[in-house]
Amino acid sequence: MTTLTNLVRDDLEACNRLIVARMDSPVALIPQLAAHLVAAGGKRLRPLLTLAAARLCGYRGDRHVGLAACVEFIHTATLLHDDVVDESALRRGQASANALFGNKASVLVGDFLFARAFQLMTQDGSLRVLEILSSASATIAEGEVLQLVTQNDTATTQEQYLQVIEGKTAALFAAATEVGAVVADRPAEDAAALATYGRALGMAFQLVDDALDYSASQAALGKTVGDDFREGKITLPVLLAFEGGTEEERAYWRRVLEDRDQRDGDLEHALELMHRHGTLDATVARARDYGRAATDALGRFPDGPERRALADIVEFCIARAR
Repeated sequence: MTTLTNLVRDDLEACNRLIVARMDSPVALIPQLAAHLVAAGGKRLRPLLTLAAARLCGYRGDRHVGLAACVEFIHTATLLHDDVVDESALRRGQASANALFGNKASVLVGDFLFARAFQLMTQDGSLRVLEILSSASATIAEGEVLQLVTQNDTATTQEQYLQVIEGKTAALFAAATEVGAVVADRPAEDAAALATYGRALGMAFQLVDDALDYSASQAALGKTVGDDFREGKITLPVLLAFEGGTEEERAYWRRVLEDRDQRDGDLEHALELMHRHGTLDATVARARDYGRAATDALGRFPDGPERRALADIVEFCIARAR
């Protein structure tokens, strides 16, 4: 991660300046809430991917800076809305915006950031870029709604789960990398390869996140451990434990996730069942499969610091599970 950040440091600093400038507003609550988000940090992974993908493709202009900021605005807007939907109290180890400012302010500032993102898209002037990023925004919303529909339903299939994470996470990773090739005016095959890389990386990233929700410390996770369990989210560690469980174990999962009848010790029992069936290791193994697909997609590009840094990001995302 440090290698990639250092590689595009000047571009990233320009992106950060643009983000701060575009978060400004005469409506005082908007920059106030936005400042809280900026202060909370974050790795800027998605805009880094846009910056690095453009450099990988030989681009030497500055359009990628605005598009990287656009990608970060889309991501941040979805976080604001997600935290309201999930009633999350923590984000990146600090109080979430909705916990500090309330749900209404968080939703409305999220809308403001989406609008800023679309301003940046149109200012870029490329219809292809607009198509990629607007389609990703719609897909993210669809993924979130599908997750809401499948939440608390133990009949959810692995295919539905993968559809959820492809929508809510991988779509923006794919768009972030694909636009890097588009601004560089590279062939469609290069853009498709970078989209494949981004999508596979996003799938790996979310799979690791879903495993970490049951295995990380709160400090490392940046949010409360077990949030997915308490909200009744159906993630791969749960699906695998349910599918491989006895009828008694399945009845337990239905009680805690479908009926939302959660008692003292239930989270610990969930962890015990996951370890018994090896579902956390299996989830990380699936993430590694996607990680290999992401690395393979870079094969059509010549070796160099940008390609190596993008390959390293794959390992960085998966290594979080250690």
